[in-house]
Amino acid sequence: QVQLMESGGGSVQSGGSLTLSCAASGDTYSSWCMGWFRQAPGKEREGVASMDINGTPSYSDSVKGRFTISRDNAKNTLYLQMNSVTPEDTAMYYCAADLSAPPDTCAWYSENYRGSGGNLNAWGQGTLVVVSS
Repeated sequence: QVQLMESGGGSVQSGGSLTLSCAASGDTYSSWCMGWFRQAPGKEREGVASMDINGTPSYSDSVKGRFTISRDNAKNTLYLQMNSVTPEDTAMYYCAADLSAPPDTCAWYSENYRGSGGNLNAWGQGTLVVVSS
């Protein structure tokens, strides 16, 4: 059973930085498509960034150039480095895994996911990020 647990959320001022982590359980972590998603109050969940099994990252237009996704397969951990944050980045951030997505599907999650679609097998419980102006 795949289990995911996010950490690193908190309050940060506009223009600041924050790093989120997602620890995963499972023996085949390196073969999973992993992604970060977020949901602001009153809005649908959206894709933020994803990384395929080859380590290729993809980003939504709203975070491209500011956020960096990375993974450490030896530690079964996914990261999201968030720079130059704005109040519009305030949301609950979730990591999720698709255990069988090919690279093009993995990229789709960050660029097009809007609340449904794909085949995400597991979600974390979320970590809250609040950006103040």
